[in-house]
Amino acid sequence: MAVYTHDVLVVGAGLAGMRAAIEAARNGADVALVTKLHPMRSHSGAAQGGINAALGEEDSWESHAFDTVKGSDYLADQDAVEILTREAPANIIELERMGTTFSRVEDGRIAQRPFGGAGFPRTCFIADITGQAILHVVYEQVMKLGITVYEEYFCTSLIVEDGEVRGVVAMPLITGDLVIMQGKAVIMATGGLGRVYAPTTNAIACTGDGMAIAYMAGAPLQDMEFMQFHPTTLKDSGVLMTEGARGEGGHLLNSLGERFMEKYAPNKFELASRDVVSRGEQTEIEEGRGIDGCVLLDVRHLGEEKINERLWQIRELAIDLTNTDMVHEPVKVRPGAHYAMGGIKTNIDCASVMPGLFAAGECANVSVHGSNRLGGNSLLETIVFGRRAGESAARYSKEAASKAPVSEASLARDHTRIQQLVEGAGNSGERPAVIRGELGRMMREDVGIFRTKEQLESALAKVVELKERYQTVRLEDTGKVFNLDLLSIFELGGMLDIAHTMVAGALAREESRGAHTRRDFPERDDEKWMKHTIAHREEDGSPRLEYGDVTMTRWEPEVRTY
Repeated sequence: MAVYTHDVLVVGAGLAGMRAAIEAARNGADVALVTKLHPMRSHSGAAQGGINAALGEEDSWESHAFDTVKGSDYLADQDAVEILTREAPANIIELERMGTTFSRVEDGRIAQRPFGGAGFPRTCFIADITGQAILHVVYEQVMKLGITVYEEYFCTSLIVEDGEVRGVVAMPLITGDLVIMQGKAVIMATGGLGRVYAPTTNAIACTGDGMAIAYMAGAPLQDMEFMQFHPTTLKDSGVLMTEGARGEGGHLLNSLGERFMEKYAPNKFELASRDVVSRGEQTEIEEGRGIDGCVLLDVRHLGEEKINERLWQIRELAIDLTNTDMVHEPVKVRPGAHYAMGGIKTNIDCASVMPGLFAAGECANVSVHGSNRLGGNSLLETIVFGRRAGESAARYSKEAASKAPVSEASLARDHTRIQQLVEGAGNSGERPAVIRGELGRMMREDVGIFRTKEQLESALAKVVELKERYQTVRLEDTGKVFNLDLLSIFELGGMLDIAHTMVAGALAREESRGAHTRRDFPERDDEKWMKHTIAHREEDGSPRLEYGDVTMTRWEPEVRTY
């Protein structure tokens, strides 16, 4: 049996994971990245529109922080928001010095476009391929530092001994044999959970693995009921049409040709926060002013030259996927499941409540987004808190006493699970894709932009039913090499656990706040619900909900208008 030993294990190799690994290595730790994908296939590469920082002469970190807190509908922890926004400019400059080719204005400074909910144009960008460009640069730094990368290794569980996280059990897809990876600290940076919904803007690999593995090991998840629906996604594929299109001056039109956002956000129009725009779109569609279940994104007035300079990727995507050339006609879009505000509960140093476990990026909840994330803040979070996670984990690993080798109990448990599936291959159970398909449709229909008690009760019953059916799920591929059938079963188990926390939290939260909109409780209720939802996994797999305080430093809750 193979055992690999490092000081810091980073699970996930998107921007948060790679930035964490770089910082841990800079702080003297022996670091390894453990990733089920090649790092350059990470979903961070799909981020299009930009990364926020208050670089403008009139802008300030305080203004950025206020916009973020307001955008969060006052559920963000303000100490974390202050760190995010204070550290943003220096982190952008560091990315530039690493080699990031930001788009420029004529005098050579970094260009910044307006984004939703922002008081100033503060979103730095590289045309509409911002995430992809930064991902290349950060991966170069990983290679430069000689950081070990275990590529196409799927983590099946955390190793926890005496209450401390000591490593992970992983399955190299090329061999199918489980291995132990021992570390003094583990950083979860596995990204989002979008595939719990269907369709979604998220890549096929975004199945919430890190959240699920940590949750199963005893780490609480926070604010899981808050799922962001991006206003502009293509109908059938769910592919993202960047907010940068609206930042550059694009319009949203209904079937009457009206810029309908004037009704919902008279000051900001299309550049209100994402939850406001998505609700506006969905209302237009439900009231009969949509077109084929969509509204129209119109950028024709920007002209071909500007579209080709700033929005060339989404022009190509619209042509390839919908046969629509945005230079000549509007493209049909609708709100789509996009980003999880919830995740592994951490403090501002990215530490979870479990000693030795850290988290950063979309799989974490340090609560800089609260109940609604502003566009451009997710890439920023990966860099700022990825760096902080790496520094914290390296410091923890230096202070941790040398430990004896971990036991094989976790590996044995996961091996038994695999053997049971192999021995039951071809049984009368369902294929994982059947259960996964039903989960995705149910989440879109009942845990979507607008929610009711009846829908959420139905969703809760459905999740419980699907979890029962999952117990007899059928494995057909019994081979070892690249067994994606087995991988999908592991992923599905985690997705069902995650969905359970999302539905339970949404049913319990009897108010509307940010991305969580209850038709039966249409108002925000600060007296009862100005608090974080914290989900703990019970032995039977069900979530137990507790509530925690929101950290406030300088901004008191106000009525949120745009």
